Amino acid sequence: MRVQDRFFIGGEWVEPEGTATIEVTAAATEEPIGRVPDGTEADMDRAVAAAREAFDRGPWPRMPASERADIMARISQGLQARMQEIGETISAENGSPISWSVMAQVFASTMVIDYYADLARSYAFEESRVGVLGPVIVRREPIGVAGAIVPWNVPLFTTALKLGPAFAAGCTMVLKPSSETPLDAYMLAEVALEAGLPPGVLNVVSAGRKIGEHLVAHPGVDKIGFTGSTSAGRRIASICGEKLKKVTLELGGKSAAIVLDDADISTAMPALLPNSLMNNGQACVAQSRILAPRSIYAEVVEALVAAAQAMKVGDPLDPETSIGPLVAERQRTSVERYIAIGRDEGARVAVGGGRPKGFDRGWYVEPTVFADVDNQMRVAQEEIFGPVVVVIPYDGVDDAIAIANDSEYGLAGSVWTTDIPRGIDVARQVRTGTYTLNGLSMDFAAPFGGYKSSGLGRELGPEGLHHYMEDKSIYLPAGFDAAAAVRN
Repeated sequence: MRVQDRFFIGGEWVEPEGTATIEVTAAATEEPIGRVPDGTEADMDRAVAAAREAFDRGPWPRMPASERADIMARISQGLQARMQEIGETISAENGSPISWSVMAQVFASTMVIDYYADLARSYAFEESRVGVLGPVIVRREPIGVAGAIVPWNVPLFTTALKLGPAFAAGCTMVLKPSSETPLDAYMLAEVALEAGLPPGVLNVVSAGRKIGEHLVAHPGVDKIGFTGSTSAGRRIASICGEKLKKVTLELGGKSAAIVLDDADISTAMPALLPNSLMNNGQACVAQSRILAPRSIYAEVVEALVAAAQAMKVGDPLDPETSIGPLVAERQRTSVERYIAIGRDEGARVAVGGGRPKGFDRGWYVEPTVFADVDNQMRVAQEEIFGPVVVVIPYDGVDDAIAIANDSEYGLAGSVWTTDIPRGIDVARQVRTGTYTLNGLSMDFAAPFGGYKSSGLGRELGPEGLHHYMEDKSIYLPAGFDAAAAVRN
């Protein structure tokens, strides 16, 4: 039982203003595994004040970027030293299989932080330009205090997507983790303290949605980075719009994997399905719609069924487990409701569709493949966020592209083919932010984000850094050597 009875504010562990607590429950056992304080508006105000002080008067935004990068590198090293422990904690919190959790939940987080530490060392925070009217210095400054609100499905990784560019830019941060998965956020705070992060640069307050909204609207916060549901993203965007506050939103998805008629089904489908059911299907980039040509539709469904049957359902802490439990009972109820909707709509359950036998405890759902699906069905249009995929037939490549684009979302996608130039041509026509040939990739040096209802702005790459900076133009007298005045 991991008990954290204080918040991390201003570089110290401070007593909460209130007495309420959040109990953390293991997804696999339904037993309590931790407890953290439940923050109030006063707690969040203290955290914002600490971040504001650290930005306005502290050393962090004023130190050379290389020094910030050194501290970021130590944070990464500290997380790596505790990688197994943190991975097991996250797996217990949300049911993520440990084999996936250690790499995708923790190690990938350190890779993001390392990328931004390296970028900070080489990035041109100032540059000279020859303007139409004279020399100009274009300067990029940290935006200020950033509020980060992260979800329960990949809590540390989505935190790193915000912390990495914010810290590289020189911003300070207030982090509000999900109530279901707050434990790893405090482990991050412990690592940051050991790494020598200056006081107030990172502040962690666990709280519910109401206090999260207080953070969004807080006048002391300059920018919000949010990962979560589209409905919550719309609410956050409306508040930020009213306040004229910068915001980055990474929201939902209903990504389509297009299987072309030349794909090697025997190898492609076992490789595709893990990208559809990753993290128990609780991933915004999951390839949850599989589009197959009518000519080989039955063969594709058969191969997916075999691949699903080969996935081991079990204890998320067992390295052999492919599918663990969902994060909470409410999530399982939601997924089971969608399975019932799919049946009512006329879709056929080719495999799964219920709770696995032998699991009386834990919020498990069988890996489920729906066949005979029309793209207008709710199970094809709405994000289920569980181990459920739908297989949709198409007639010709143009039809496949039209079906892929017939969605309110546009986050990720893939095409499966042995003809790479043909696959690239498909990728160019699908309106989505991330696209992969024969797999699912997210390179930390490239922008990540969505079209349409999948979000605003981009994370990762230099583009992610730009969202945590303001541009300033400094105009100089004619004839002055602007290049000589540039400082980085």
